[in-house]
Amino acid sequence: MNSTVVILFLIIVAMTLVITYYAAKRTKTASEFYTAGGGLTGWQNGLAIAGDYLSAASFLGIAGMIALSGFDGFFYSIGYLVAYLVVLFIVAEPLRNLGKYTLADMINSRFDAKKVRAVAALNTITIVIFYMIAQLVGAGALIQLLFGIDYWIAVLIVGVMMTIYVLFGGMTATSWVQIIKAVLLMIGTVIISVMVLAKFNFNIFQMFSEMKTVTPLGADYLNPGVKYKVPLDTISLMIALVLGTAGLPHILMRFFTVKNAKTARSSVITATWVIGIFYVMTIFLGFGAAHYVGFDNILAANAAGNMAAPLLAEALGGDFLMSFVSAVAFATILAVVAGLVLSGASAFAHDIYGQIIKKGKATEKQQMLAAKYASIGVAILSILLALFAQKMNVAFLVSLAFCVAASANLPVIIFTIYWKKFNTAGAITGMLSGLLSSIILVIVSPNVFSPVEGAAIFVGDPLINLTNPAIISVPLGFIGAVIGTAVSKKQDAKRFAEVTVKANTGMHL
Repeated sequence: MNSTVVILFLIIVAMTLVITYYAAKRTKTASEFYTAGGGLTGWQNGLAIAGDYLSAASFLGIAGMIALSGFDGFFYSIGYLVAYLVVLFIVAEPLRNLGKYTLADMINSRFDAKKVRAVAALNTITIVIFYMIAQLVGAGALIQLLFGIDYWIAVLIVGVMMTIYVLFGGMTATSWVQIIKAVLLMIGTVIISVMVLAKFNFNIFQMFSEMKTVTPLGADYLNPGVKYKVPLDTISLMIALVLGTAGLPHILMRFFTVKNAKTARSSVITATWVIGIFYVMTIFLGFGAAHYVGFDNILAANAAGNMAAPLLAEALGGDFLMSFVSAVAFATILAVVAGLVLSGASAFAHDIYGQIIKKGKATEKQQMLAAKYASIGVAILSILLALFAQKMNVAFLVSLAFCVAASANLPVIIFTIYWKKFNTAGAITGMLSGLLSSIILVIVSPNVFSPVEGAAIFVGDPLINLTNPAIISVPLGFIGAVIGTAVSKKQDAKRFAEVTVKANTGMHL
């Protein structure tokens, strides 16, 4: 065990715990717990969004994916970045104007029905757990590599720490951990990218030319089709990535932490710049790892390639840079999982407990207590599931969460804002058809069943060949919403007029 690694880890942990301590002193009400009282500025929330979004999937998963699969790995970078244009132009401003704490609030602003709120909360919790598994797998692999401890102990450590942040500091602590982590991650990524470019004499053309010969894939390394051999599968993956962000509850929840829609817009612009610069640099992380670490060493450290970035840091800058990068990756995971736990807990405490069970009459103290119990529940369930997903690439795991988000949430968000005839039945059928179809299709896909032993969770033939079923499940979400609306003739044109004015102006009629 390297003493430098231990010291830097302890500094990161101590920094985040100090933030949590001070945030806990300011977190007294449900509003402060869920949304930091709406007090973040545009640049603060933009950095926090970037910190929330640039997860283990981005830093560990994509670097490994590009290192091992070349061009196909970069599909993830493209998809994640373009997704923010959908958020900026379609979702951010109406969501901030219509919602209060959660996605269900926004949908319920038009359909004041407990069933709608319950299904929206169920979607949120499902997506959160999918996403959490990816982060915990990344954390387990990272700590296992650095400290030599068992994977299950590593997952448990991260699970306990993230729960502490949420229980005591709420959204204020989570936001500031995400802001600091975003800055540290960008610093670490820029340092590694410059060092990789220096190896190629700061000549990008030379870098691309050399990459044709240094990997076992040869010239194919720079061409699509290494990992995704079926074009339909590639299109399906991109649909999930591009549309999924606009349905991710922990990202959408961040728009409630600012005072108005204008600030929400500016925070998306800040986040897009930070995220865009980062994803361009994933090329250097992946190429550098493939060149200077090598396929065999990457696979030996982690079968899914999740340790490519820390190993590259070690190859270029020795133990200190590896320790710094690993500590930042650890902070990355802590920041993201804290946001995920918070969005899952708020869906249960605010939507299910506060609005459905207590019929909107829960006291601040009762809501806070329910949120804390829910945080513990979400954390325990995610830890248990992560123990079975050790061999999966974290970028790939997150793409499945994006698929569920794009299928179950996005159709209803768009129709709520823009379709006059949309009704309660349409909202419920849209959400359920998207949720169930995406989960069922994932279960019968090559991710779960493979004829090759060890390649998936179970041995057997998959019913579909798509690794990401978004190309089927996203249209089913829209179709379900349309059919549900057509079957039920109940209309509420007055409510739609109110929602349209409020979504675009923030004004109440």
